[in-house]
This record gives sequence, C-alpha cells and structure tokens, in this order.
Amino acid sequence: MLDKNLVNDVLTAAMSTGGDMAELFVENSEANTVMMINGLVERANWGIDYGCGIRIICGHNAIYAYTNRLDRDNLIKTAMEAAQAAAVFKSSGKIGRILPLERLFWDQIHPIAIMPDTVIKKDIVNQLRVANESAYAYDPLITQTSDNYMSVIQDVLIANSHGLWAEDRRVRTRVTVSAVASSENEKQTGLCTPGAMKGFELLNELDMTALGKEAAQTAVTMLKADLCPGGRMPVVIENGFGGVVFHEACAHSLEATSVAKKASVFTDRLGEEIASPLVTAIDDGTLPNEWGSMHIDDEGAPAKRNVLIEKGVLKSYLVDYLNGLKMGMPSTSSGRRESYKFAPTSRMTNTYIEGGDSTPEAVIADTEYGLYAKKMGGGSVQPATGEFNFAVQEAYLIRNGKIAEPVRGATLIGKGAEILPLIDKVANNLEQAQGVCGSVSGAVPTNVGQPMIRVKEMTVGGSAR
Repeated sequence: MLDKNLVNDVLTAAMSTGGDMAELFVENSEANTVMMINGLVERANWGIDYGCGIRIICGHNAIYAYTNRLDRDNLIKTAMEAAQAAAVFKSSGKIGRILPLERLFWDQIHPIAIMPDTVIKKDIVNQLRVANESAYAYDPLITQTSDNYMSVIQDVLIANSHGLWAEDRRVRTRVTVSAVASSENEKQTGLCTPGAMKGFELLNELDMTALGKEAAQTAVTMLKADLCPGGRMPVVIENGFGGVVFHEACAHSLEATSVAKKASVFTDRLGEEIASPLVTAIDDGTLPNEWGSMHIDDEGAPAKRNVLIEKGVLKSYLVDYLNGLKMGMPSTSSGRRESYKFAPTSRMTNTYIEGGDSTPEAVIADTEYGLYAKKMGGGSVQPATGEFNFAVQEAYLIRNGKIAEPVRGATLIGKGAEILPLIDKVANNLEQAQGVCGSVSGAVPTNVGQPMIRVKEMTVGGSAR
C-alpha cells in the first residue's frame, strides 16, 4: 500500500527525537451498505476511507497522530510533529533504531468465496426483500420492517521500527433484519443480525425467510406479553447472543485497557477462582470466517486462541502491546482499533463460554421458577466495578420446569464478579452470535457466544407485581 522506502523514512522521522518504538497503520476500507424500509430501498451507499495512523511509544507513554493525506511530504511532516510531541517523554537523546523491515506471513484461514465488490445491488435487494415479505406474512400486527446489508473490504499495512511488515485483507458482511409489531398504544421490535468474515456467500447461506419470520415472531410475542415481575430469581440465559452478558459483565474487565490501570475488579487475580468450576471462557481470533476473527491483530501480531477462565480459574487477560509493557506481560494478539483514526488497545475477538454436559431441556426442567432470557438486547457495564444492566429482548417465565408465559420489559442487573460463581448449569449447545463492541479504540466486530446457562440467582428488573 506504501513503498517500503517511504515507510522506512516515515518511521525514521517518527523516531527522530528518541523513543522505544514507532508504528504505522495504513488502511484502505471500502464499505457498501443498502438500507430497506418496508420493502423499499431507502438508501444505498458506497465509500472509501483511506489514511494512516502513526504511533510513537516512549516507555509506558504513547503519542498518536493520523492523516488521510498519504503523499510523502505530508507523511514525513505528520511523523515529525508526532516526534516533537513525543520528545517530552524521551529518556535519552538517542535517536531510536530502525530494524530492517521483514514481511510477516501466515496461513489464510478465512477464505472468501464471493467478493462483495463483484455483486450488483439488485442481488442484494432481492435477498433483503425475501426477509421483508416473510416478516409481513407472519402476522397483521407487523407494521414496519427494516432490512439492511453491510459489507466491508479493509486492506491494512502495519509496519514498525522493530522490523515488522504485515499486510492483510479483512472482508466482512452482515445483515440486519428487524420487524415492528404495533397495537394502539404499544410497539415491540424483533431483531436478527447475522454476520461473518465472509463475502456475499453469507447471504446465500442464510435462510432469509426464516430470519424475517424470527424477527416478526419476537415482536408479536412481546407485544402480546404481560409485564415482567421483578426480584431475585434463577435466570436461564439462552445460547448465542446470551453471551453478551459475559462479554459485558466480565470480559471487558479482563481487557488490559482497564487491568493495567488497576481499574478492574479482576486486577492482580490471575490463578484465583473467579467463576463456577463449570465455566471455561475463551477468546479466539482464529475461528475460521467468524465475525470477530482475524489473521493478525491491528498491531501485526498473529491471531491467537486465549483461555481466559479455565474451570472457574482466571488464566489470562487480553493484552495489547503498550498495556503489556505496563503489566510486564506479552501481547495476547488483542490489539484492535476501528480504523487508522484510533490508536489500538486491548479488545475482544470471538469471546465465549465453552459448552457443558447438560442438555437445554434438562436445564429448563430443573428450574422450578425463574426467568428464561431467550434473546438478549443491549446493555452497559462499568469495568472498575463490574456492575451491569441488560435489557432482555424476548423473555418468558419458567414455571414447574417448563417455559410458560412471555413477559416484556425484563432487565438483568448485577455485578460480573458476583454472578460468575452463581452459574450452576451449563448446557451443551454452544452457539456464536455477532455484535459490535465500542471502547476507547472505536467500534470493532466481535462475536459473543455461549451455550444455555443458568444463574442460580440474580436481580431481574421488571414492572409487574
């Protein structure tokens, strides 16, 4: 993407006032979106984002600058300005050493069958209309649909003064299918958002009719549901996107972004039992063609499988290069960023709880009374305390070991460190789901996943008595 001699000169300029490492992140991203409302195309966009980020690390400090002008003069100018800003952190007057740049190679484990830039818009629209028609056909209570398509082809070059040269292409495609059910004074929404590190072949693999029906079914069911009762009770959380609870309530607190600052409830707890012995949690960027996967992270480190929790014991944090220096730990290939406009930091990839021995039917049958959270919605967490709050998109009460009436307005409230030891059932139906995670380095694609789990007791927020 850039000439090697130019990259070397920019790194030299970045290290001209001293420093321990200089790094370039060059990006060319081509994004394509189609948005359909009620079966009609509302918007179709195509665009390119092109630029370069320059980071200089001095001890435990870093300076970051970026530009979307990649001519030689401007890149050298940007690097020199960053070097002047970094001079305040320098420990000596020595100019940093630039090692010869050597290309990094790896196995291509995420093959793409149909590149998105070879697909005509008509083919995309036809697929979205299938989901739209299916949702409207499900029930007259469906009053609105929204069906969206998104694809990104991101080419990156990562080079640093330690001699790294890595180039990668990331291709991702995602579909969002939503349906709104309405009554005189109430509206409810159902949502499906499958995605993968794939091209247009993803849409050929998906059952668009089933996606439209599923979104409509959730909306109609919740529209007719009674209000959820609140209080402390057992909660069964379904597989797939149910993993967002672990993602938010626990895994964010395992990122070095907060651990290095000692702003996490799990700081200095490696080797301790922090969860039920039934819980083994993984972050794996090597899963073939999964939404959160990668060949290399955004610092050029090859993707890895990291065991975070093994049978309840904390085994690892998610560590990027800079925070690893602060913690005295090596990178776990967890340095990620949204684009060249962000400096990287520790982030998740595909994070999930491994499957257990119970069947889903046995988990439900063993629950006398509680809440069944079939589909999770959005939520938030405070990593320093682990406190979380999640909306449940589709929920049911469990009575006498059976799934009973649907309830709406349910929320799950608690602290990650407190609910992890209370997981007393883990089923054998592990499934992955897709999301977008926001943090200080922007929004990045991540998988969340888990089998069905049961939390022995947690706080359910609700409106009914």
